[in-house]
Amino acid sequence: MLIKLESIPIIYMLVKDPFTREVRYTDTMAQRKKKKAGKLIFVFFVEILILVLLFIGFKIYSKVDKIQYNAKDNSKIKVSKNIDAEGYRNIAIFGVDSRNNTIEESTHSDTIIIASINNKTKDVKLVSVYRDTYIDVGEGDYTKITAAYFQGGYSQALTALNTNFDLDIQEYVTVNFNAVIQTIDMLGGIEIDIQQEELEWLNVYIRELNRIFDTDVDQIYTTGPQTLNGTQATAYARIRHATGGDFKRTERQRLVIQKIFDKVKTSDLPTIDNLIDKIFPQIYTNINSTELIVLAKDVFSYNIVEQTGFPFEKDAHTYDRVSYVFPIDLQANVVTLHEFLFPDVLVYTPSSTVQERSAYIEDIRSR
Repeated sequence: MLIKLESIPIIYMLVKDPFTREVRYTDTMAQRKKKKAGKLIFVFFVEILILVLLFIGFKIYSKVDKIQYNAKDNSKIKVSKNIDAEGYRNIAIFGVDSRNNTIEESTHSDTIIIASINNKTKDVKLVSVYRDTYIDVGEGDYTKITAAYFQGGYSQALTALNTNFDLDIQEYVTVNFNAVIQTIDMLGGIEIDIQQEELEWLNVYIRELNRIFDTDVDQIYTTGPQTLNGTQATAYARIRHATGGDFKRTERQRLVIQKIFDKVKTSDLPTIDNLIDKIFPQIYTNINSTELIVLAKDVFSYNIVEQTGFPFEKDAHTYDRVSYVFPIDLQANVVTLHEFLFPDVLVYTPSSTVQERSAYIEDIRSR
C-alpha cells in the first residue's frame, strides 16, 4: 500500500518547511553551524515520526479486514430529519451482555453509549443511555431500550436512538465481554479505586465471568486504588446493585473506557500491533475499512472531554411489574442532550415524533 504524505497534512508541512522556508542568517559561523545541526536533528526526528505513523497506518490497513464488517441492515436505519449537526461524527457503541459470544442480535445491549466526535477539535463526548430506559423501540412497542438490539440488531437499536432522541447516528461498533477482557489484559490492566460497597458485587461478577469463560481469575479482597486485570475490570463495569444502581454502573463503564483509551494512547507499537491482531476479529461494525483508517489515523488526537448519562431527569420505578427508567419529560431531556452534544449548533426544536412520545411516556409514568 502506498501512503502519500499529503494524506498526513500536518506531518507533510513539517517535512516540507525546513527545505522551503526562507531563513536569513546574521549570526556568527559557530552559531550558524549550531543552528544547522539543530535543524538536521529536527528533520531526523520528523522523519522518524513519519515512519512510525506510516507503520501504524500500514498495520491498520493490512489488518482492518479482520474486523467483522456487517452493514447488511443499513437500509433499515431510520434517522431524524430534525437535526443539523454538521461537523460532528456520531457513533453508537454497543456492549452486548452475551453468555455465548453472540454479537449480531438476540442479545441485550448491556452498554449503550453515544460517542460524538467534533471533527474540527477532535474532542469526544460520551453519553451512556441507561439500558432500562422506557422508550419506543419500534412500531409503538414501548419497553426497555436494551430490547431494541435484542429484537432487531444494530439497525433497530440505531433507529430507536435516532427517532426517540432526534439524532442521526448511522454507524455502530459492537463488542462483547471477551473483547473488553482481552484488551485490558493486553494493556497490562487499568487502575481503579474500589469502594467498600462495590467489593462484594465486584466479586460476584468476577465469579460469573469465570464461569462464562471457564477461567480462574482471582477475586479482589481490598479496597482503594489498584490495578485490575481484564476480568476484574469488566466485572467492575457491570456492578449495578450498589448505591446508584444502573446510573452508577454507566459511570463505571465510561471510566473503564476512559482508562482503556488513555492506555492505548501511551502504548508501544508491539502492544498496538498485538491488540489489532486479537481484538479486531471480535468487533462488529458497519464502518468500512476506508473510514476506519480515517478514524484510526487521528486516534492520538482524540480527547474524551465530557461524559454523562441519559436521561438527565429520570424516575426509576416499577410499571406493570417491570422496573423501568422513565425520562421525566422526554422532550426536555432531548433538548438538554442536544445542548450537551452539539453546543455550537443553532437552536434545536424537538420534532413532533419526540413530542408525541414524550406525552405518551409521561402519561404512563404518572400512573
